[in-house]
Amino acid sequence: MGWIGETVDSIKSIQIRQALTQAVSLGMIVTSALIIWKALMCITGSESPVVVVLSGSMEPGFKRGDILFLHMSKDPIRAGEIVVFNVDGREIPIVHRVIKVHERQDTGEVDVLTKGDNNYGDDRLLYANGQLWLQRHHIMGRAVGFLPYVGWVTIIMTEKPIIKYILIGALGLLVITSKD
Repeated sequence: MGWIGETVDSIKSIQIRQALTQAVSLGMIVTSALIIWKALMCITGSESPVVVVLSGSMEPGFKRGDILFLHMSKDPIRAGEIVVFNVDGREIPIVHRVIKVHERQDTGEVDVLTKGDNNYGDDRLLYANGQLWLQRHHIMGRAVGFLPYVGWVTIIMTEKPIIKYILIGALGLLVITSKD
């Protein structure tokens, strides 16, 4: 039977205690990842401290597949900064550069206008209908660093879900059949 037969025999021979140990180990790994993510959220002040660039709108500075590290401080946002923002009605955040800053005289709050470095016009067409500026609550964070190309793993698994399912299945099989 070969490898498949050995795998089936291995699954059959798993004892309850070993299965529980493996389930607890898997649970600890998932819990640790969530704790690390929440800690990064607290440290950076951003609801999403790490994002993947999904388009070429910021080339040549950031390419599709780059991972950006975000930080959100109380300092006012200034022209030239690269920000990640959410627009009402869109679920995927956008990475673009601030090109104009408008300070409201009555409240002192700062509104911003953004543009992708590789785009011809500003982002007003991307904003919600009738919206001309982004307010602070739209901004998820400022880009403070990046890792080139590492985000391609996420892009590939999103665009080709079969790869994600194969990977999850292979990891699950590895966990089930491991002897330690």
